[in-house]
Amino acid sequence: MDPFAVLGIPPRFDLQLGDVEKRYRDLSKTLHPDRYVGRPAGERRMALNKAIEVNEAWRAVRDPIARAEALLRRGGVDIDEASAPTTRPDFLMEMMELREALAEAREKRDAAALARLTQDVQQREEAILSQLTAQFDAAADDTGQLDRCVVPLSQLRFVRRFLEEASAAEEDLT
Repeated sequence: MDPFAVLGIPPRFDLQLGDVEKRYRDLSKTLHPDRYVGRPAGERRMALNKAIEVNEAWRAVRDPIARAEALLRRGGVDIDEASAPTTRPDFLMEMMELREALAEAREKRDAAALARLTQDVQQREEAILSQLTAQFDAAADDTGQLDRCVVPLSQLRFVRRFLEEASAAEEDLT
């Protein structure tokens, strides 16, 4: 499924999500089951399937990782996480060190250390998102540039996993 085609929006990484959400809501209203009461079963089923597709497209587009993956798939770039080049060894080492620091903060129940780690990694996430935006903008004119988006996408996955773990650690402390 191409979420951009389903929602009828331009295939871009840098989207105004408020505008896309309005488009999503308009489509959802149009496809709402109440509008198809009394219609033939095939038409109701088709509207329901389209509504499900619109919901899935909205979920994909609002998540930067899924949005990047959809753009890469459109460009014919392999995004299989297992086979894609993950990232630089120094980034992987940094992530290992951050995970160790997170485990230590969690073990010591050190909320301040956990907050610092989370803030640092959130800043890293913002930098990666900016890099991805720039890479996708460059690839808009030259699809040969799309391969350059794979490594920052991989880094974003690592960062997101870390932030999920940090969030769980914060919940454990409360």
